[in-house]
Amino acid sequence: MKALFSIQNWFLEHVGNIDIETIQKWFLYDPKHPLLFNSALFLGLFLFFYVIYILSRKTHYFRITYVVAFSIFFYYKSSGVYFWLLIFSSMVDYVLSRLIYEEPKQWYRKFYMILSLLINLGMLAYFKYTNFFIDNYNNFFSGNLKFEDIVLPVGISFYTFQILSYTVDVYRGDLKPTKNFIDFLFFVSFFPQLVAGPIVRASDFIPQIYEKLKLTKEEFNRALFLIIGGLLKKAVISDYISSNFVDRVFDAPNSYTAFENLMASYGYAIQIYCDFSGYSDIAIGLALLMGFWLPDNFRTPYQSASITEFWRRWHISLSSWLRDYLYISMGGNRKGKLRTYFNLFMTMLLGGLWHGASWKFVVWGILHGLALVFEKFFGQFIKLPKNAFVRTIQVVLTFHFVVFCWLFFRAKDFTTAFQMAHNISQLTFDFNQWMTIILGYKHVFLLIAIGVVWHFIPMKTLAVMQNTFSKLPLVAKAILLGLIYWVVYATASADTQPFIYFQF
Repeated sequence: MKALFSIQNWFLEHVGNIDIETIQKWFLYDPKHPLLFNSALFLGLFLFFYVIYILSRKTHYFRITYVVAFSIFFYYKSSGVYFWLLIFSSMVDYVLSRLIYEEPKQWYRKFYMILSLLINLGMLAYFKYTNFFIDNYNNFFSGNLKFEDIVLPVGISFYTFQILSYTVDVYRGDLKPTKNFIDFLFFVSFFPQLVAGPIVRASDFIPQIYEKLKLTKEEFNRALFLIIGGLLKKAVISDYISSNFVDRVFDAPNSYTAFENLMASYGYAIQIYCDFSGYSDIAIGLALLMGFWLPDNFRTPYQSASITEFWRRWHISLSSWLRDYLYISMGGNRKGKLRTYFNLFMTMLLGGLWHGASWKFVVWGILHGLALVFEKFFGQFIKLPKNAFVRTIQVVLTFHFVVFCWLFFRAKDFTTAFQMAHNISQLTFDFNQWMTIILGYKHVFLLIAIGVVWHFIPMKTLAVMQNTFSKLPLVAKAILLGLIYWVVYATASADTQPFIYFQF
């Protein structure tokens, strides 16, 4: 009865009396409450959307147009009027890619490709880096330029990269353009991965548009399993340890002990993983429910034994994009060792800048770039034995290097990052103090531990868990999904928190 009472309160708080004003809120953009996967509104809208989607499964053109319309609405609810920017970018590159494909003269093809790069990267630079450039100009040249009042459109970095990959693939001759603009807009705006990835390759996704819609029982069960797991990672583990511990320590590291600084660093490593991978799991699950396959985006990255391996497991769609469209375009490893090291370093530096208009992101990218160069260089001369003990040492060292780099990624400025690092360096063993802190944050530390254990669950065990879930009756699965949303509400300490990657 207590649970039913809580669910009733949750419904009244989030839905309330359904009147004209309430319905208007469902469909109008609210900058303070953007539409998120882990919100009750999205659950209701998606269920309504999905019923019509399934009923229209045999009408290809209506179904595609319907998904495009819902995706544009989803982006409007996430970013307001900037949905026009998404449509404009799509129109520009649809036209340019057709011109590239149909143009026999290489000079004109290159001109259209450069024009695409200038338009897309120009818009990204304006919205994301204008004030960054102004700030640096003022600092370095004692200027007094005023900052522009610019709002960063949600997910612009993701869909810009996705659009560019399509145009580049057409230019390289690896891909034929879509049959019409709606199909291209479907590829660009597909709402499960629109605002935070995975960054989908056109060659993998577009052929699926023209296939007959099908959804097996196994795919349906896997989709629900991924969505439930993603919600737990994001809205329970990540959000709770963020708002109740990590954010507090990073806001004022000198107000906390060295042990709390250390645990906040570990906590952020778990928070950011659960946030990123949780979103990806939900996105992949939603797409699978609609009959579309999206690639895995995270593959237990903290089990990596090197930074090279880490970037094969962390945000795979981004790291592979940077490899194929930036690293290889700069020459990759085809122009000698020194050029290879330079290309690796610059790829990670630019990858860091892609994450945010701040020098701390650049430093984060530089650290990873230096680590990749270090491994590439010394890997020629040092061959470590392959056994469980050596790999364990490598995993521990790699993890702590990644955690150190996260300090610059998370901290609000360099001062805070160095304060955190300094405080951690003063760590001394004090059992009584540590136990007092652990007991004081017992729920936070419990969730951090759950996040760590979850990350290291063997694939075979996950397969058994998914198989057990698959055997549940459909009603039980629906009840379980509803309970998960209730748990999300019950554990939330404030409004629904956006996904971290929304800022990129």
